[in-house]
Amino acid sequence: MRIRIVHLKGEDNRYDGRIGTVTLIDSIGQLHGTWGSLAVIPGVDEYEIIEEKEEQHEVDE
Repeated sequence: MRIRIVHLKGEDNRYDGRIGTVTLIDSIGQLHGTWGSLAVIPGVDEYEIIEEKEEQHEVDE
């Protein structure tokens, strides 16, 4: 699954807009992936799941 980070609560904006692949969902449900060292916390942080069609459109541009 690929996601786009909108904003990580309590962090500055350096991760905003980053896209990455989820590589691990840990035992408490945090998402870890290729966007950097911080985990995304569902229900706390803002992120969007990138649909396959949307991802293909971005590649075509």
